Amino acid sequence: MKSLVTSAVFASLLGLLPAAAQAQDARDQFFATLKSLCGQQFDGVLVYPTDPRHDFAGKRLHADFAACGERQIKVPFQVGEDKSRTWIISRTPAGLALQHDHRHADGTPDAVTMYGGMASTTGSALSQSFLADDYTARLVKGAATNVWTISVSADGSTLTYHLERDAQPRATVVFQRSGAG
Repeated sequence: MKSLVTSAVFASLLGLLPAAAQAQDARDQFFATLKSLCGQQFDGVLVYPTDPRHDFAGKRLHADFAACGERQIKVPFQVGEDKSRTWIISRTPAGLALQHDHRHADGTPDAVTMYGGMASTTGSALSQSFLADDYTARLVKGAATNVWTISVSADGSTLTYHLERDAQPRATVVFQRSGAG
């Protein structure tokens, strides 16, 4: 009886391995998709919210795939003249991480920086959702339920950055490829 239970447990674990490997492959494929954009620049438009008082409304939004390594991609994100933001997408032993690095003009870290989260296992080679981590939940009031989704069109010409909180949209920026750096 014991060997029958052990065999059943082992068989069920084997059944899970392909799904886990496939999920990791999707995150790796997404990282490769982003890496293929290295050297490309994207100009964006805030499509949600439509509130003209939003921090991004009416400002030039620009993402530059400036630094791509084997384990990390850095994408400076400019809002108007403000160059304080960089998205960092990293391959880690735990999966794929997104962090938002905010800096002052002199390069020193902002008090609210390096927040973000880990990619879920439900993404694809063209889209990944990053769920807020514990650090983010402690750092940013109300951000425990944040989910950032980054998507790339199949031809690599469109990039979408979407933020939800409490399963409600907070911001969506759609970028179009504008050139190489």
